[in-house]
Amino acid sequence: MRGIVFTGDRKLEIMEFPDPEPGPREVVLEIKASGMCGSDLHQYRRSSSGDSQAGGVRRSTEPTIAGHEPCGVVAAIGSNVLEHEARIGQRVMDHHYEGCGTCKHCSAGWAQMCLEGTTVFGSGGHGAHAKYMKVPVSTLVPLPDELSFEVGAAISCGTGTAYGALRRLSLHGDETIAIFGQGPVGLSATQLAVAMGTRVIALDTSPERRELAKEFGAHEVIGPESNDPVEAIRELTHGEGAHKTLDCSSAPSARRAAVQAARSWGTACFVGERGEVTLDVSADLLRRQITLVGSWTFSKIGQADCAEFVADRNIDVGKLFTDRWTLDQAEEAYTLFDTQSTGKGVIIPN
Repeated sequence: MRGIVFTGDRKLEIMEFPDPEPGPREVVLEIKASGMCGSDLHQYRRSSSGDSQAGGVRRSTEPTIAGHEPCGVVAAIGSNVLEHEARIGQRVMDHHYEGCGTCKHCSAGWAQMCLEGTTVFGSGGHGAHAKYMKVPVSTLVPLPDELSFEVGAAISCGTGTAYGALRRLSLHGDETIAIFGQGPVGLSATQLAVAMGTRVIALDTSPERRELAKEFGAHEVIGPESNDPVEAIRELTHGEGAHKTLDCSSAPSARRAAVQAARSWGTACFVGERGEVTLDVSADLLRRQITLVGSWTFSKIGQADCAEFVADRNIDVGKLFTDRWTLDQAEEAYTLFDTQSTGKGVIIPN
């Protein structure tokens, strides 16, 4: 089979790989949709000489199929997989991490926090930008019948990550949230927060993404024409600031503004990966009683909860997808996605 491999320095290749065969406790998925996530850009852009392991997350030194938003059907089952765990033709998403399976974090569904180290599919192990993908049966998450494979792919990382962050924030319907960055995760957060009954202020530098935020239900939209986003948010919140803020951009200036734009006793959350931020601990945090939290994706249980939330409320997550691509169009797909001016892209391997 063919698979997309990021070779570094904004280059990729479509390489040939053997069709996977399941081990005793594994299954093979036939991929129906493989989402393109903002964190894929870290691998796409990275130097061709990268570390094999960072922060307990293993990186492969061999050519590795990209894509960590898998959704499809079970195509093959290992010899020790029980009938209630998986069946041929079952519609599934995948919790795209593999840990030891027995430590306290793995047991709670947080394999990405495994005490023995974690493999992330799409970077440390083969991912979903191919026709087939082999995964441990323990990582499968059922896809509700009401949801398309594309929506399942979005929930498998980007939309699920937004949902996890909103739950970390303990968001309530009578609150206002300011969401910095309206890429796929930020747009998902906007859409989900609106469905939770919250007033949403959306911020982005891209006019295209600000328009998408409006379509996704944002009540107020702020762009770069506002020289002071913190003051703009305060003007929209009776001078106090938002109850909750969420940074999905990773930009240092946006992270700082997210903290400063939270009202006293409010909560700010960082979900965007990598980068740094400088804060005045006294003025920005202590003397305003601000709670600052980080949120890294979601648990396996959280992924299932997100899918049920989307299905039960008939949320049109499919609106995220502005571009659909085949494997042969991978180079064009990632060149466009790298501009960070569009919605979400998805690879349809077949």
